Amino acid sequence: MSQTEVGPWRTVVRPGDEPVGERRYADLDAIALEVGVTPWGTALPVTMCYQTWGTLNADASNAVLVLHGFTADSHAAGPAGPGHPEAGWWDAVVGPGKWIDTDRWCVVCPNALGGCQGSTGPGTLAPDGDPWGSRWPVTTIRDVVAAERLLADHLGVQRWHCIVGMSYGGMRASEWSIGTPERVARAIVIGVGAQATAEQIALQSIQMRSITEDPDWHKGDYYNVGDGRGPVRGMAQARRLGHITYRSELELHQRFGNRPHGSEAPMVAERGGRYGVESYLDHAAHRLERRFDPNTYLAINEQMNHHDVGRGRGGVKAAMQLITATLTIVGLEGDRLYPIRLQRELAFHTHKPLETVHSITGHDAFLIEDKLTGAIVRRALEA
Repeated sequence: MSQTEVGPWRTVVRPGDEPVGERRYADLDAIALEVGVTPWGTALPVTMCYQTWGTLNADASNAVLVLHGFTADSHAAGPAGPGHPEAGWWDAVVGPGKWIDTDRWCVVCPNALGGCQGSTGPGTLAPDGDPWGSRWPVTTIRDVVAAERLLADHLGVQRWHCIVGMSYGGMRASEWSIGTPERVARAIVIGVGAQATAEQIALQSIQMRSITEDPDWHKGDYYNVGDGRGPVRGMAQARRLGHITYRSELELHQRFGNRPHGSEAPMVAERGGRYGVESYLDHAAHRLERRFDPNTYLAINEQMNHHDVGRGRGGVKAAMQLITATLTIVGLEGDRLYPIRLQRELAFHTHKPLETVHSITGHDAFLIEDKLTGAIVRRALEA
């Protein structure tokens, strides 16, 4: 099955699919999973999809690892085109002469383990040649970082000049800095906390149930179901809920208020009209349907629910003391998914100042306020 085949599972990119675009692939060793088990044991064979920008110097001292958020992928920068249906998610920040200047730095961005854009995940093929589907094991942030370490070895990078991670990527940047501090000179952790909160778990669990209770769920084994059917409606509903948490209440109020969408009329007998904010959420949901796999939505939500840097390390405070990197912690004003109190906790435990992006946008400010975020990143790169 290729990414261009008719049906929603064109959103699953597998090694060998065309067009490749700027993707690269690395077949790596198996990783020993933290808790998960597959039909073949606890070792998970790993292929990582990644992209690079800039040139690695002789001693790899200019290597910068950029770690994407929840539904993004390796295409951090560059235009839309064959293999890349959308422009890079951080194109305003990464590139020649930009905030992360690829004339100076060699930037690497991998698609996370469990993803659906080329790296090993639920939609890629297991050792028996069938999609992993329902057999995809429990994976954690530590497993994702274990795969990224193998990729770093493959690329010849023993120590990153800097690791930049936001949201889900910030969890991985934290885990890199704590689990193998000798491999991280600088780390920038944006819009995340040291462990999942009860509210985050609750919100993400409801999104997961929206998928698993979809009539077309098929317990995760929907890749070969006729007519390309699968739990896309459930994933769309999950995205609607998730997207509310990515923006602030004030921004939604200012943009939409209680106004109808266009000429639609919500207050009519047929009850078919939508408010403006409903149309906005529908757009976000349908956009994701075209580029994401519901099983990946589940796998990464599960990883985020398990996030806890203090697990097995004597708690969060003890874990944060293991960091030796020059650390920059960034909070996003108005973020209701990862409220700024969580970044204050990180700053308190590491005795670091807290940088703040002032915006009414909320959690998505790291994408939208690219000048504010980019300026912080540039300073941290040169610290």
